[in-house]
Amino acid sequence: MTTVPDITLNNGVRIPQLGFGVWQVDDAEVVEPVRVALETGYRSIDTAAAYGNERGVGEAIRASGLERSEVFVTSKLWNSDQGYDTTMRAFDATMERLGLDVLDLYLIHWPLPERGTYVETWKALERLYVDGRVRAIGVSNFTVDNLRRIMDEGGIVPAVNQIELHPNLVQTELRDFHARNGIATEAWSPLGQGHLLDDPVIGRIAEAHGHTPAQVILRWHLQLGNIAIPKSVTPERIRANFNVFGFELSEAEMGEISALDAGRRFGPDPVTFNGV
Repeated sequence: MTTVPDITLNNGVRIPQLGFGVWQVDDAEVVEPVRVALETGYRSIDTAAAYGNERGVGEAIRASGLERSEVFVTSKLWNSDQGYDTTMRAFDATMERLGLDVLDLYLIHWPLPERGTYVETWKALERLYVDGRVRAIGVSNFTVDNLRRIMDEGGIVPAVNQIELHPNLVQTELRDFHARNGIATEAWSPLGQGHLLDDPVIGRIAEAHGHTPAQVILRWHLQLGNIAIPKSVTPERIRANFNVFGFELSEAEMGEISALDAGRRFGPDPVTFNGV
């Protein structure tokens, strides 16, 4: 079985560079895709309170027969729970649903700049980390300005920033900031929610390598140094998305894919999104 390479986070914790996302998969349906993913070789599962499937994810991990230490589990705090005390209660609820004693990575899901509560929320995550209840803490959808503020006002640099990132949204400035400050870049919607699979540039490169467009895009992420968490509920695609370690893109091919950057988002803009 292929072993996924790890990324070492800024506190020494190691996270698999290729993980499995479960966004938009409800609790009743999530057990089987997670089972297939773990059977295929994925060892990182990314969920969130907002996904409504933490209980099913925990069930699938327990049923897999794997040791707890073999599976890296990420969850995220939802917007309505921001604030110090509410974060602590929300974390307890997440852990009850997952059925875990310690979480591997806990993220603030969105910065919600108009609410202005992400710094006190971050301080709650710092407490959870210091208390040993989570092995690493980070954020999701944070901008450079958001990151600077928690780095200035908090005591711990985020281990991860999970952001929308794909060939139409390469996020060069943000990735450079991450690299300078020891923050790992994790890509959600790494395939652009399927919009990039028919791109002719990617199609031509995929044909040259005898791989699918999705595999080429995931390979691009890995060679950039991103952590990628593709999501699928189809067993064949779950397995195909894992088959990205037997080939390598050339520097020219990497450049061609990165040149597809159009600043195009398929999800909300974190500067303006304040949804609860």
